[in-house]
Formats: sequence, structure tokens, C-alpha cells
Amino acid sequence: MDGVELLQELVRIPSPNPPGDTRDIANFVAERMRAIGCDVRQPSPAAKPEALNTIAVLGAGEPRIMLHAHIDTVPIAATEAQKWSVDPYAGAIHDGALYGKGSIDDKAVLASMMLAMMEASEQAALQGTLVLVAAAEEEVGGQLGTKWLADARRLPACDFIIVGEQTGNKVATAHKGVLRATVRTSGVSVHATNPDRGVNAIVAMSKIVAALDLYHRDLARLIHPVVGVPTCNIGVIAGGSTANAVPDACAINLDRRMIPGEDPEDVKAELQSVIEAVDVAPASAAIGDFVYSRWFDSGLSTKHARTFMDCVRGQLDEEPGPIGYLPGSDAKHLMDLARGDMIIFGPGSYEVAHAADEHVRLADYEATTAILLDFLRRTLY
Repeated sequence: MDGVELLQELVRIPSPNPPGDTRDIANFVAERMRAIGCDVRQPSPAAKPEALNTIAVLGAGEPRIMLHAHIDTVPIAATEAQKWSVDPYAGAIHDGALYGKGSIDDKAVLASMMLAMMEASEQAALQGTLVLVAAAEEEVGGQLGTKWLADARRLPACDFIIVGEQTGNKVATAHKGVLRATVRTSGVSVHATNPDRGVNAIVAMSKIVAALDLYHRDLARLIHPVVGVPTCNIGVIAGGSTANAVPDACAINLDRRMIPGEDPEDVKAELQSVIEAVDVAPASAAIGDFVYSRWFDSGLSTKHARTFMDCVRGQLDEEPGPIGYLPGSDAKHLMDLARGDMIIFGPGSYEVAHAADEHVRLADYEATTAILLDFLRRTLY
């Protein structure tokens, strides 16, 4: 099948999340994979049955190679819709690029993986097993997508896993984890005519903000070779109701990025220590509502990884990495299924994703497909 036409068909199937209804695109992938002889399953969680996944399998035995891409996209925001220069669901081509919502994140690499499955199906026999996972729910954290699939044992352990994301066709071996939390300060509200009778929760929070900024700067002493340093960002602050009253409550939302190797329990304790060390009396302060998303880290020590790196070198004529992938991915949910190495790989940059006029350069897309085909030829047939 023509690769450009396949990608256009994928882009023309909207799959925004929210709401996260992936039935149409999951069924499209399933139909194409059944047509080439794959064993196809389409599980979905009872908590969200419309978050349909497609798992297609070719061959049998060892080694097992997994190709993973997500089928949901971010929605088109009202302000974004006005900025598109083309129909975001038409798959229009201009100046060597294919435009559309999800074109780079994540349908281009999905199309490359589907093309790789199609070529593999034409072989007399595979020397191993090839698994395609078209997963729902990645854009909202993967809890009811890849994590659910892994926890429910719907996915096999594999010797090499390729997670499709936007790496400029370089090989990424790590991304950061995320710990989010809320800090709240409490005071006493009085009329602003005599504010000293009250306890200003915003003033108390300002001391905590300053302490967290110092904490963020101190984190620069910790360095991971491909993803850099951990960070702590204050993304939201809310407090008070009117200028003529002393606010009795204030809250901030934190985003603490963890480099591979950091223990989230240790990070929680660090944040609690930072808050407790700040003297906000007579106000009070507390931190809670912790939400954790796992980091991902892998090596490049197996023969499959070395082969893949050679395939990238051959196509791009430059060093393939390793690099770090700054956004998160579903790789974090697959770490326990990786019997060997796992990489993040795909065309283009995440910087054009989640925005108006999202696009993929066709030359990059074709290079992704060529690399995957070369790798499978060297590995499974």
C-alpha cells in the first residue's frame, strides 16, 4: 500500500482525547492487519470501553519484537482551530509535508509500523514474532491504555520494543518521570482596612515559592547523561477573592520532573522537607495530592539495539544517538515487559505536535519506514 495514502487515511479519522473514543481508528488498523493475515485482538477496559486498542501479531517463537504507537491525539482547542491554514483532518500535502491533527503525533510512526507489518506478512516465514500495538489513552497518561494492557497481561514480554514518538529519527533511551503535588497555606481572613489583625495566606505562600525556587536551582547538581537535570516548576497559583480582604487560603500546583533513577518516595520526602523548613507562622502549610508518572530508561547493549542503531546510521548517515526524549511516553508502562532493550523512535519533532498546522515532513516519514523495514529484514527474515 502507498505510504502517503495510508497516513492520509489515518489522519482523516479523528481520534481526539478527550473524549478518547478510539474505536474508529482502532478498527481501521485492525481491518488492515487482519487483511494481511495477522492474529488481531481488540481489548478495552471496562472503565472506558470506547478506549479501544488493537494488537496485531505475526509469526511465532523467538525473538519477539514489539512496535508500539498510540492512536489518540490531543483535541483541537477553540483558539487553535482558528490558526489552522488547512483542514486539520484532510491530510493535505504542501511543500513536501503532510498536514493534519495527529500527523506527527503519533500517526506517522504508526503508519510506518503498519507498512513494516505489511512487508513482514509477505515473507514465507518469520524467524520470530512481530507484535504491533496501536494503543489508546497515551495523551492522558496511558492509565487506561498501555498501562491497563500491561497490567491486564494483554501484552507479551518482548526482546526489543520500539515505542513510536517524535525523535527526529534518532534513538531515545530515556525520558523523565513526573511527580505533581499541591501545596496549600491557610491563614485568617479579615478586612483589608487593618490587615495585621489577620494572617495572609498569600504572603505565607510567597515564602514557600522562594524556597521551592532555590530547591529547583539546587537540583541542577543531579545530571542524567541523556535527559539532563531534574526540575521543579510552579505552574498554578490561586488565592484570595478580593483586594480589600486578607486571604485565608492559597494553593500552588507543582510539577517535579524526575530523572531516571530517582525514587518518587524520596522526592516526596524532599518536597515535604522543603515546605516544613519554611517558617510561615502564624499561617500553616501542607503539601499533598501527589500524582506520579514513571520515568523510562534503557540501555543499548543487546544485539537488536546495535542492529537498530546500524540501520539508522545507514539511512541518515549520522550518529543515531542515544538521546533523551523530553516529553513522556508509553515506554514507562512497558518497562516490565522489556526482556531486552527498549527505545523511543520516530520522525519529526514533538515541537510541532499539539499545535496548529501540525505536520510531518514526508522525507522524514519515508526514512522512518525505511529504517524499520531494514531492521526487520535483518532481525526476523
